[in-house]
Amino acid sequence: MENRRKFLKKGASLSAAYLTSPFFGFGQDPEVNREKGTLFMERVFDPTLAQTSYIIASRETKEAIVIDPKRDIDTYLDIAEKYGLKITKVTETHIHADFLSGTRELAAATGAELILSGETDPGWAYHIPHTPIKDGEKMQVGKIVIEAMHTPGHTPESLTYLLTDLSVSDAPQKAFTGDFVFVGDVGRPDLLEKVAGQKGSQNTGAKQLYASIQRFSKLPDELEIWPGHGAGSFCGKSLSDIPQSTLKQEKLNNKAFQFTGNENNFIRYILDGQPEPPKYFAVMKNSNRVPRPLLIKVPRHTVLTKEELLSAQKQGLTIVDTRKQGTAAKGYIPGSMLIEGNNSFSTFMGWLLDYQKQLILVADEAQKEDLTRKLMRIGMDNIHGFVTNIPSTGIVLQQADEINKTGFKSYLNDRNTQVIDVRSLGEYQSGHVPKAENIAVAELEGNLDKISRDKQVIVHCKSGVRAAMAYSILRNKGFKNVKLYPGDLEGLTETAR
Repeated sequence: MENRRKFLKKGASLSAAYLTSPFFGFGQDPEVNREKGTLFMERVFDPTLAQTSYIIASRETKEAIVIDPKRDIDTYLDIAEKYGLKITKVTETHIHADFLSGTRELAAATGAELILSGETDPGWAYHIPHTPIKDGEKMQVGKIVIEAMHTPGHTPESLTYLLTDLSVSDAPQKAFTGDFVFVGDVGRPDLLEKVAGQKGSQNTGAKQLYASIQRFSKLPDELEIWPGHGAGSFCGKSLSDIPQSTLKQEKLNNKAFQFTGNENNFIRYILDGQPEPPKYFAVMKNSNRVPRPLLIKVPRHTVLTKEELLSAQKQGLTIVDTRKQGTAAKGYIPGSMLIEGNNSFSTFMGWLLDYQKQLILVADEAQKEDLTRKLMRIGMDNIHGFVTNIPSTGIVLQQADEINKTGFKSYLNDRNTQVIDVRSLGEYQSGHVPKAENIAVAELEGNLDKISRDKQVIVHCKSGVRAAMAYSILRNKGFKNVKLYPGDLEGLTETAR
C-alpha cells in the first residue's frame, strides 16, 4: 500500500476501481489479484484528462508492454521496478488528440521497441522512427499474445489490441480499445476535420467507425473491453465512468451498437451532439506524429524572486493564478488569468492560452509538481517559474468584484444588466437563469463583440470556477463593469425553451 501512495504522490492518479481491481498486483495478494494464467496487468488512470494506460506483462518472462502511456513516465518505471519487470515494447492505439503521448519518452528511457500503427495513408501518418504494426500482426511476451485489429473511425490508423493469454485459452480474453469503444459510447469521428483541418473526413470516419463496430461485434461476447478514456473526456459524448465492460454489455447498452443494418442512421447519430473540442487538440494531433523534444523526467521549476517576477511582468509574460477560486478572488496579481488547478486545469489551460507564450504560475508550494505534471501531459512546457508567496512580492493586489445570490437576483430585472452564462451549451439548455446569454468560457475571447461595454455585466457558471476564468478574461480585455457571481444556481434557473 505504501508503494501505491508513492505512485499517487508522483502523479500516477489511480481510480478507486483501479485500486480494488482484481487485475492489480503481481500475484502476491489474493485479495487484489485473481487473474488466472501468466498475465500481469495494471491499469493507470489519470483523472485530469480521464485517460487510461495499461501495463501488460508475462509473469514468467517478466517482459512488459505499455499501451497508451502518459508523458510523465516515472509512473511506469516505478511499477516496473516494483514488480521486477522489463519494459520491452511501448505502443499506442492511435494518434491522440487530447494528450501528449509518452510512448517516445518511455521507449527512450527503457530502450524498448516503439511499435505504432502501420495502418496509415500519405495524408495522415506518423513521421517518427518506429516499428509499424498492421491488422492481424502480433506482439508477444511469454505466453501473452497481443494482436492488432484495425478499427478505423475515430482516426484512420486506430488499432484495437486483442490480448490472449495462451496459458488460459486460445481465444482473445481482453480488448484494449483506445478511443474506438468506450463503456457506453464510441470514439467521435469528427476530430480530424474539426481540429486537424482534414475536410470531409468526419463523414468518411463515421462510415469507417460503423464498419469497425460491425466487425468488432462478431468477437466473443465475453471479451473484456478496456478503453482509453472515461467520463470527462472530450473524445466522445456520453462516456461512462465505469472502467471496464464486456462486448456483450456494450451490444446491449451502448447505443452506437444498435444500428446494425442502418449505416445512415448511425452516421447521423454519431455526428450529432458532439462537444466542442478544446483548441489544444490541434496541437496534440500534430505533436503526436512528428519529431518533438522529449522530457524523460518531470521538470523542476524555480520559485521566482520579487525582482524576477516584476521583470517578467514587464515583459508581458502570462500570469496564471491556480489557487482555489475563493482564495484567488480575494487578492490576485493584476492582469492574472484565474484558472483553478483542479482536474480540469490542463484542459482549460490548453483551451485558453497560447502555447508560444511563457507562463508564470501562482500556486502553493505543495502544488508545484502536480501542476507541472498536468501541463506536461498536454505538452505545455513553457513554465517560466512559480510564485508561491504573493505578499512577499509587494505587489498591490486586485480583488474580484463578487456578488452573492441576493445581489445577483437584484440585477435580473435591470435592463442595463447583461448576464453571461459561461457554461457549455448543453448545461445552459438543461436550465439557465432567465434572460442569461450563453457564451462558453472557451469561446468568450472570440465573442467579445457580443458583450456590452456600457451595461453592467455579470458572469456566472455553476460553482464559480469557470466564471472566475471569464471574469479575468474580460477584465484583461478592458471591460470595467464586470461582476462575478461565484455561487450555485439553485432557485435561479428555468428550463430552456
